[in-house]
Amino acid sequence: MFVQTEITPNPNSLKFLPGKVVSNYGSFEVTKKDETNNELIRNLLSVNGVEGIFLGKNFISVNKYDDIEWEEIKHIIISFINDFYSTGKECVIEKDLNESLENLQDIEKKIIKILDEKIRPAVAKDGGDIRFKEFKDGVVKVQLQGSCSGCPSSTMTLKQGVQNLLCHYIPDVKKVEAIN
Repeated sequence: MFVQTEITPNPNSLKFLPGKVVSNYGSFEVTKKDETNNELIRNLLSVNGVEGIFLGKNFISVNKYDDIEWEEIKHIIISFINDFYSTGKECVIEKDLNESLENLQDIEKKIIKILDEKIRPAVAKDGGDIRFKEFKDGVVKVQLQGSCSGCPSSTMTLKQGVQNLLCHYIPDVKKVEAIN
């Protein structure tokens, strides 16, 4: 197996492409080893300098701390990914770990639909994700994950891309803010 890497707009995030399915049920982020029992995620979070792991359908984004160089940890990460898939496993995550859309207002469902169809695919290309968190008084609150979390260009993307798009399609939306 040959794990490829792609750079992202965030210099502290690298996208790893194993050429296999990573998650069968959407994307999510893990930043603490004790938040999961998954062998691969725990191993990756054990690597000195790794800050967080983000899993998408066919990629794993790894975020590192500023004081670590990719050359110090990239080969270890690739080795863990290869070891995981070489045991015959088909994907890293096989069950849905995301929240459901039940109990949401119609406007919130519209916001999520636009995020899912128009914004998330573009953000995923850069190794990240955007999650709807709340809509209140014209303000949409979202959480940036993966490569987007802490990315220098994420503020501009959020305002010029996400906010403009949501305001265009849903007049009740006046502003978009990122939360942690």
